[in-house]
Amino acid sequence: MKRLLLAALLAGYGCLGQEPKLQQSKPVQQEPPEEDEAIAPKEYTFNPLQANKEVEIGNYYFKKHNYRAAAKRFTEAIKWNPGFAEAFLRLGETDEKLRDKNAARLAYSKYLELQPGAKNAEDIKKRLSSKR
Repeated sequence: MKRLLLAALLAGYGCLGQEPKLQQSKPVQQEPPEEDEAIAPKEYTFNPLQANKEVEIGNYYFKKHNYRAAAKRFTEAIKWNPGFAEAFLRLGETDEKLRDKNAARLAYSKYLELQPGAKNAEDIKKRLSSKR
């Protein structure tokens, strides 16, 4: 048994010095490497659950007076659900805090387009008329 084991080890060491034979084959055309997923543009599809999550996080930032972060979250929510009226309303309020009148006007206009009969529609219309 010991001799068999010794013979196997010696045979293995004898093969280490030899180079493996490479087969000659046709050159394979390689595809270019994929881009890093971290830098690839994000693809948005209709996802109301993700949109709700983004609005919740945006509301958190808004309460903490971090208006830039809140605006980013509300914008993300709109990308996940372009018909999400609450996200446009909250984005308009955030843009007001950031003193970006044009962005606030656009967000409020889209909100009124989506929710023309909202309870706060008159208040929003007053805000729009003061933004001009």
